[in-house]
Amino acid sequence: MTSTDRAAVVTGAARGIGAATAKRLASDGYAVAVLDLDESSCAATVSAIEEAGGRALAVGVDVADEAQVEAAVARVAAELGAPVVLVNNAGIIRDNLIFKMSAADWDAVMGVHLRGAFLMTRACQKAMTEAKFGRIVNLSSSSAQGNRGQANYSAAKAGLQGFTKTLAIELGRFGVTANAVAPGFIQTEMTAATAERVGMPFEDFIKAAATQIPVQRVGQPDDIAATISFLCSEGAGFVSGQVIYVAGGPLD
Repeated sequence: MTSTDRAAVVTGAARGIGAATAKRLASDGYAVAVLDLDESSCAATVSAIEEAGGRALAVGVDVADEAQVEAAVARVAAELGAPVVLVNNAGIIRDNLIFKMSAADWDAVMGVHLRGAFLMTRACQKAMTEAKFGRIVNLSSSSAQGNRGQANYSAAKAGLQGFTKTLAIELGRFGVTANAVAPGFIQTEMTAATAERVGMPFEDFIKAAATQIPVQRVGQPDDIAATISFLCSEGAGFVSGQVIYVAGGPLD
């Protein structure tokens, strides 16, 4: 089976890292399901893939909702093919210092990042194990090491690393790999929201961040998509259970 016969699912793919990843996997030959909370928001990503000659499907889904996830994956299987590549990228931030963080903000972040990755993976793994081929990539973050004002986000991203390693152990015998990509500072709407939270113009925020990065620039969504592309390839079949920091410099 070649990549042209395979379907890939990317969550949170309407914009940012998710959109870049969906386009990259389409260029690699996958038929790509573009998932996001609002199906109409996926239109630009789908159009870009189709205009480049690829196949894509927009699917609206709340990844934290079990019934919606099951329905979404069933639709992907029916319209694109059995999903043997899954990129769990959907994420939200609800930043605040711990003494001001509400339980609702904690739960919302855990729901999308951790519950969402669990539900999506559980729904897709059957197709992977039956095909004896699968690639799961979970989006962690350098914030997994701790970041002021992000107790919820940091905990969720660290949790995804443990989830990834367990998937690698459980699913490896079926030809399924699981890895996590942990971006550093990437120029997206999410980092723009962080700049707003700390009261700094985004351009100044980017310049300040770049001075702290060995390669002297911030990352772009395509930087992450390139790494994900490799992890989803045939050539990455012996790479599993790893957390790869894509941050322009060394992180432990």
